[in-house]
Amino acid sequence: MEQSDTLPENAAAIFEQIVTSRRSVRIFDGSPVPESVIEKSLDMALSAPNSSNLQPWEFHWVKTPELKVELVKACLSQAAAATASEFIVCLARTATWERARVDVLNQLEKHEKAGVRIPRAAFEYYRKLVPLMYAQGPFGLRGLLKRILFFWTGLSKPTPREPVSRHDMEVWATKSTALACENFMLAIRAYGYDTCPMEGFDSVRVRRLLDIPSDALIPMIISVGKRGPKGVTLPVIRADRSLFVKIR
Repeated sequence: MEQSDTLPENAAAIFEQIVTSRRSVRIFDGSPVPESVIEKSLDMALSAPNSSNLQPWEFHWVKTPELKVELVKACLSQAAAATASEFIVCLARTATWERARVDVLNQLEKHEKAGVRIPRAAFEYYRKLVPLMYAQGPFGLRGLLKRILFFWTGLSKPTPREPVSRHDMEVWATKSTALACENFMLAIRAYGYDTCPMEGFDSVRVRRLLDIPSDALIPMIISVGKRGPKGVTLPVIRADRSLFVKIR
């Protein structure tokens, strides 16, 4: 994907409009969404920032009509699913970091061979530090040893404490995946369409339906379509800003 540091003069105003006009749409009007819009929005999702550039996400675009019907049922037949044109099942993967680590190293080596200067520290990070941080070992034993090591090291100096368990890895993967999900939803809105990030679904049935790997979590299923006349059911409701923004 080609990247540019140049922004149009009205970029901030456009972005504000995209963010403030994005709503969780509960009823879509049935209009088809061009495949190019989904493709480009998925590209935007994959450009999201993520931990150590290990990209612990997968996006399953459900296009098969029979699967769509079953997915609507698994999403409790809620209106945001029943009226949607497209579905993206978002996965946070905890076991793909090693594959990603090797891929990053291979790409760094290719860039270096092409004449790009790559700092030695980058190679050392992916060769040594990434396995140290993310490998939990059989039955989580390596994670337990890391927990002990980090505790004692942390007594004398600032020390990264996580991830040291499967739960920590789930949190780690979900954080990056959520960033990508937001990129996707904002991109869809920028193209004039709408989304609803759904948490109300039967995860066991979704896993079975799509044969989802055992290491994966499903942070959300995003329905996509064109906003119907009564698609937004409530006004914007937010608590007072002071409850969430703290100046320290």
